[in-house]
Amino acid sequence: MPLYVQIVDQIKAKIAPRLGNGPLTRERYFIIPFAYQDRENHPEFSHSFISVIRVFADNNKHQKLTPGLPTRKYKNWEFEAFTISWLPRDFLTNPHLCVFDGPGSRLFPKNNKCPISPGRNFTLAETIKLSVDAKNAVAMWGPYEIRKEGFDLGVRRKRLLDGGTIKYRADDRLYRKDKIAISCFHAMAGLDELFPNGGLFGTGFMMWGFNGTTRVLIEYAEKASNKGLLLDPVDVKKDRSVFVYAPAKEGSVPYNPAKHASAYHR
Repeated sequence: MPLYVQIVDQIKAKIAPRLGNGPLTRERYFIIPFAYQDRENHPEFSHSFISVIRVFADNNKHQKLTPGLPTRKYKNWEFEAFTISWLPRDFLTNPHLCVFDGPGSRLFPKNNKCPISPGRNFTLAETIKLSVDAKNAVAMWGPYEIRKEGFDLGVRRKRLLDGGTIKYRADDRLYRKDKIAISCFHAMAGLDELFPNGGLFGTGFMMWGFNGTTRVLIEYAEKASNKGLLLDPVDVKKDRSVFVYAPAKEGSVPYNPAKHASAYHR
């Protein structure tokens, strides 16, 4: 099955039982973190992103819709959803990411010659297409339930990115503090902080792709949950679903970083 269809079906299958069969008396909120990477986990072929969902209560006459988010329906439930997937604006037509360019640029950010690019927040469908075009492995965690305050922080982050004041740079060490440019990792990290730091490169060694989103999840569990935003326990290994490219049905899989994975074909 197409990868996007598999992912959407799995999200529905995991959230629907949690909503129950009776009337939904209160709103529910969920996050679904994602990542993709290639065989060698090259930073220029890796990405971290997250989807956020708001499910309306059945009696939603007095519930205020989120401006700019379309209302959709699945079975008897109406919901809003958006994705934070921060990339260069022209990445769909020019998917060549500059991460480190220059001698010693991984250790010394001033040596990095990669340009700052205008950024754009991509939809889930667009982001999955990018991973499929590159035949990457894709990971999905959750869905995890969050409080309304967590959803509101996600909306605030989306509006910040969509506002056009912040640009994109994969190596954002010299730019995120002054809110000039940030990476995909820092665009989705820190629900309760705008630009968190920590570890080598501001994230940790090799903190991109699956490792990057795992780091974000650990941050959510250790920081956001302490403020009551994250309602579910997190197991970064057991909660992960992996999807891998297969050139033919029942054929060999060129790259599979997991013990168990679902196959997709272009």
